[in-house]
Amino acid sequence: MARDYYGILGVPQGASEQEIKRAYRKKARELHPDVNPGEEERFKEVSTAYEVLSDPEKRRIVDAGGDPLATAGAGGFGGGFGGGGFGDVFEAFFGSGGAFGGGGGFGGGRGPRSRVQPGEPALVAVELDLAECASGVNKEITVDTAILCDVCTGSGTNGTSKPVTCDTCEGNGQIQAVQRSLLGQVMTVRECPTCHGVGEVIADPCHKCGGDGRVRSRRTMTVRIPAGIESGMRVRLAGQGEVGPGGGPAGDLYVEISERPHEVFMRDKDDLHCTLRVPMADAALGAEFSVDTILGDPVTVAIAAGTQPGQVVKLRGQGMPHVNSGVRGTMHVHLDVVVPAKLDSAQAAALKRFRETSDDQIEIVSTTSAAGPGGLFSRLRNAFAGR
Repeated sequence: MARDYYGILGVPQGASEQEIKRAYRKKARELHPDVNPGEEERFKEVSTAYEVLSDPEKRRIVDAGGDPLATAGAGGFGGGFGGGGFGDVFEAFFGSGGAFGGGGGFGGGRGPRSRVQPGEPALVAVELDLAECASGVNKEITVDTAILCDVCTGSGTNGTSKPVTCDTCEGNGQIQAVQRSLLGQVMTVRECPTCHGVGEVIADPCHKCGGDGRVRSRRTMTVRIPAGIESGMRVRLAGQGEVGPGGGPAGDLYVEISERPHEVFMRDKDDLHCTLRVPMADAALGAEFSVDTILGDPVTVAIAAGTQPGQVVKLRGQGMPHVNSGVRGTMHVHLDVVVPAKLDSAQAAALKRFRETSDDQIEIVSTTSAAGPGGLFSRLRNAFAGR
């Protein structure tokens, strides 16, 4: 036979959510074990009934004559305790550490925690130039972190002394106190302020670390920075961070990279961009130039005859190496055709002869042409953007 969840809370079948909540609060205040010892089972029944009727889907099953907990195999009244059912409802309704105590059940608490805790991660910033990012480098860094105390080796005690049971909480790690709330006078549970939840105190602490099991230390170490790394990336060194309280395992150390601007190259992920100034005659006749790559090896840039200002020569495999695969990106060489500002008489005469034989005409071009990649508008826009 299905349980009478409405009857347990003392409300009619058509009761509203507010009526169900008020009925639950009233009965929970009357029956809570910390207020009224001996009513644990009835309190569980009331709590389970509220869990069911506050859930629209479970309530629909009840209204249809069924039992949602029996259907789900919840194991009868009290199934919500320890199984995530009522515990979740109670946590959401009253909040962690609320009127009935925090996080560990009713009146009991979760007990003392371990003195030994894992350590926190540490972060060190390292600045590299572009060439170092391209080739990879061994970098010496200085780390200021907590390390294991070499006197007590993490125990926190002096010599052969041992921690003793905390007198304040009697080893529970928590203390109880009565306070008033919307349910009346109820018992609260909080961390012991003397032992900080551990249940033990160190009466005779280590003279070097003061009982913490760790000390601050500055150390120097070498880290390998892989080729292709860029600003914002981090290198992880497992177990090189902060040692935890009580000599707990150390966290990780992260080396975060920032990249200094380069005088020649501008980086775009694995690609590099640079500008090559080409004399007007070489742009017209064609030429070859030797330029250095980011790794220092010279490479030949072939300028085709009739090259126009703003054209780009792409050298694949001459950019930055990818940090995982090592495959190098593309080096984009932007060509800047240079018109001489001064000419001697021979040069001026040669250009005059060229002009006389040339059929090129001065003309106004459309805005579409002028706005192209190497057009006047594009170059003007880039010039103003760089200011």
